[in-house]
Amino acid sequence: MSPEIVGFNTLYAEAFARLNYQWIEHYFAVEAEDRRALDHPFDYAIAPGGEIFFALYGSQVVGCVAMVPKFADRTTGIEFELAKMAVDPEQQGQGIGRVLLERCVQYARERCAKRITLTTNDILKPALKVYHNAGFVDLPANPDTRYARGNLAMQLILGTD
Repeated sequence: MSPEIVGFNTLYAEAFARLNYQWIEHYFAVEAEDRRALDHPFDYAIAPGGEIFFALYGSQVVGCVAMVPKFADRTTGIEFELAKMAVDPEQQGQGIGRVLLERCVQYARERCAKRITLTTNDILKPALKVYHNAGFVDLPANPDTRYARGNLAMQLILGTD
């Protein structure tokens, strides 16, 4: 059974923070950029024109992901950063991350974005598999220096003019 995917609602803001703090603290250390995003999700993603999607089973949030707009120049077009994807540890392995990612790609296409980028870490093997299966490719270098843990950048090209 696939979860219902819904957009941002302040009722789910706590779950966005909880799910993300959980995986970050498990694998890494929480950084200033994490606190900025997770403690203020509206300011982080919604106010600049993005979205935060939630995967629900009934009223239970089992996953989440942010789409943060990164407006580039006229040559490169609109770009979104896929960020803060998290799935409840008890629900992992059920395709929730894939469903969230599919909704993010759809969202970016609806807004005529040219690409989606993300920063991750190469120890997160299940996440890398989801990204690669969706068509993301590794970049030769990571231009995003906001996270000490970010040793890998990926992108999905959505369209060209």
